[in-house]
Amino acid sequence: MTQDDAFAADLLRGHTDTIVLGVLRRGDRYGFEIYKTIRDAIGGDYEIKEATLYATYRRLEKDGLVESYWGDETQGGRRKYYRITDAGRSVYRSNVSAWVATRRIIDSLLDVKEQQ
Repeated sequence: MTQDDAFAADLLRGHTDTIVLGVLRRGDRYGFEIYKTIRDAIGGDYEIKEATLYATYRRLEKDGLVESYWGDETQGGRRKYYRITDAGRSVYRSNVSAWVATRRIIDSLLDVKEQQ
């Protein structure tokens, strides 16, 4: 991992809750499915560890931002599904707005316009 990769990983790690809420905004998913969705979306450039994600699911559920329920699979093990709540959608929108504002400020401070 390069220093750039480590910096990017730190930034992403700080937004894990919002990333998970963003995935669930598109529909209910079980834990490993959320992990695969995130992994596939970033093309392997970064990996959020499964342990980190499961801690995130518990925190989001405790905070009332997601709800969980057991699926009724006919084959294989039971899967715990997660669904975003109205409060979760509100937090997601707020966090995305904050991210956009922060990105604009940092881009301005770092004068990166010519690199975009």
